[in-house]
Amino acid sequence: MPAETHPDIIFTKVDEAPQLASASLLPIVKSFAAVANVKVGVRDISLAGRIIAAFPENLTDAQHKNDDLAFLGEVVKTADANIIKLPNISASVPQLVAALKELHSQGYDIPKYQENPLTKSEKDIRSRFDTLKGSAVNPVLREGNSDRRAATAVKNYSMANPHTMGLWEADSRTYVSTMSKDDFFTNEKSATLRANQAGIAHIELLGKDSSVRVLKSDIEYHAGSVVDATFMSAKALSEFLSAQLTDTKKNGVLFSIHLKATMMKVSDPIIFGHAVKAYLSNVFEKYGQELAEVGANANSGMGALISTIKGSSKSSKILAAINEATDANPPLYMVNSDKGITNLHVPSDVIIDASLPALIRAGGKAWGPDGNESDTNCVIPDSSYAPVYDESIKYFKENGALDPTKSGTVQNVGLMAQKAEEYGSHPTTFEIPADGKVRIVLENGEILHEHNVEKGDIWRSASTRQAPINDWVQLALERQSNENCQAIFWLDETRPHDAELIKYVKPILEEANATDKFQILNPRQATRLSLETISKGEMSIAVTGNVLRDYLTDLFPILELGTSAKMLSIVKLMDGGGLFETGAGGSAPKHVQQLMDENHLRWDSLGEFCALGESLKYLATVKNNKKAKVLGEAVDQATQGILDQNRSPGRKVSQPDNRTSHFYFALYWAKALATQSDDLELAGHFEPIAKALSENENTILEDFSSPKGKPADTGGYFHNDDQKTEKIMRPSNVFNKIIKLASELK
Repeated sequence: MPAETHPDIIFTKVDEAPQLASASLLPIVKSFAAVANVKVGVRDISLAGRIIAAFPENLTDAQHKNDDLAFLGEVVKTADANIIKLPNISASVPQLVAALKELHSQGYDIPKYQENPLTKSEKDIRSRFDTLKGSAVNPVLREGNSDRRAATAVKNYSMANPHTMGLWEADSRTYVSTMSKDDFFTNEKSATLRANQAGIAHIELLGKDSSVRVLKSDIEYHAGSVVDATFMSAKALSEFLSAQLTDTKKNGVLFSIHLKATMMKVSDPIIFGHAVKAYLSNVFEKYGQELAEVGANANSGMGALISTIKGSSKSSKILAAINEATDANPPLYMVNSDKGITNLHVPSDVIIDASLPALIRAGGKAWGPDGNESDTNCVIPDSSYAPVYDESIKYFKENGALDPTKSGTVQNVGLMAQKAEEYGSHPTTFEIPADGKVRIVLENGEILHEHNVEKGDIWRSASTRQAPINDWVQLALERQSNENCQAIFWLDETRPHDAELIKYVKPILEEANATDKFQILNPRQATRLSLETISKGEMSIAVTGNVLRDYLTDLFPILELGTSAKMLSIVKLMDGGGLFETGAGGSAPKHVQQLMDENHLRWDSLGEFCALGESLKYLATVKNNKKAKVLGEAVDQATQGILDQNRSPGRKVSQPDNRTSHFYFALYWAKALATQSDDLELAGHFEPIAKALSENENTILEDFSSPKGKPADTGGYFHNDDQKTEKIMRPSNVFNKIIKLASELK
């Protein structure tokens, strides 16, 4: 790739609060890095950027955007890849529609999203939109497995400055409910492909009338891949949800459902729609035809449904029926009690890996429609991973809340390379259109898996290639050797997929003479042991598949650190490069709203600081750039200074925010460079920079604080105006001049 399009380090332009913060942080990084001859570039993987790139036909030259995600998808397959990836939106349909509406208002001639496409043109447009939904970014970039852990400085700070924890009581009525039959877990089949089974396969639906409908063709399977297939019965799901509504009301607690409608962009919105239909069963029974006529879609949530029915002649009667259903059902877990936003309003508002750790941290309490905290029934329809949360709640009922001042830590080694497991299943997940039998037919004609299904069932298939599995086990061996601590493969020998993985894991451990250093436990057992371990102040390494990697790297950090946004995530790409991820962005929308309301951004860039240090040190190794190594080590010192001096952003407008934190990061970084002795040229260069920052500290902080308390206009939520955003995030001319000066070598 040309050097000008492939800089030494690539930052990703993303969405919401992380992107606003980048407007302040990136100029600092670019300026300091330039001194070490390190070029820092930016590639746009934001939701708005990806929409624009996908629909170039009617745009002006000024509006056009390159497909940066596709570009990065090639970069991660190169040996010198060095990418710092910030959290991006995994878009639900409501988020996609909202982003489109904003782009239309800004003059972008992009087609509308068609809920029910009819013509060939509409179906083509819809298929392009579908590639933008859910987990569209991570499977492209994650060409390696995950090494995720709390940096030592972050962990030590959290122990010395503990976050608040809710009180767990033994008689808490909070509990987890999950399906016991006909879900993805109980219906799973799995096999490891032999050489004669590799090749181009297809998935078909054999109808009861012997008709054959191809659901997906041209699926390439490699020898040694673990290929799974399963389905969730729509009938069993509906019965389960109806029963949970009844039981929840009987138990006098809140009803909540926890899914991942963003990442699992095909299956989970459908499951969410079933929950909406169960809650509004009387509405759909009485007004189903009217709802269909106005295009109401339960999968988009109650908020969209209520908005859509305004176009019906019976809107007042339907709204009255919705109110009746609300009165008849148990109270709902609330996203925003003040605004009346419930768990069922938007499918992307309650995401399991963020919602349940927060609830557990809060002592099992959630907010109800009356504005008070209450116990809740945590409904997780699929039972594959529900035991993790069920066992966590049981553990804390028995033992009380975790003490963050004394707790150990759970690191994670996650199998995720090359679209491993469920997160790679999006193209092969289907809502079944008719009764029949779904079959995976291999190139040699063999039927690998088959299921009898009914109309409306959710069927999916996922695969995991052998090379990522082997790499994952080797990474686990490396991490356990480095830490010399407890290490657990979170695998259930009774689950077909996990049983196939175990067939790979055991021989590799035996060959490395490391069998005695690892345990293989099912998720419930592993959860209990891990909680017992960290409660004693000790460390454990969770070696997990892709979904559990996602869930656990929120659950344990939120309990240990109060947030998952401060985790260090290193992805060793399989072709030799490095991908450095910066934590989670689950609370980012609230941060943006606060900035718009009162010009205060409380986003904490600690994850970006940690990733930057690792990225620079990695660059120093692969390109033999000694100055980059000095820069990276100085970043670590600056990060430690942010923690030691309590320079992270506060939540309130009267407190320092993200911009102030970035000033101190620049100050501490410059001081660390000025006082180090490994590179005297760098020390001499940054001495006057550190002095200028110190001498102008009060002026710069006053520049930051003077605009606060007033509304801030970024020019958009999904697609903000660069100039407006820069003016907001870089309000100090004095600071900006010093940062510019830092890049100019004498």
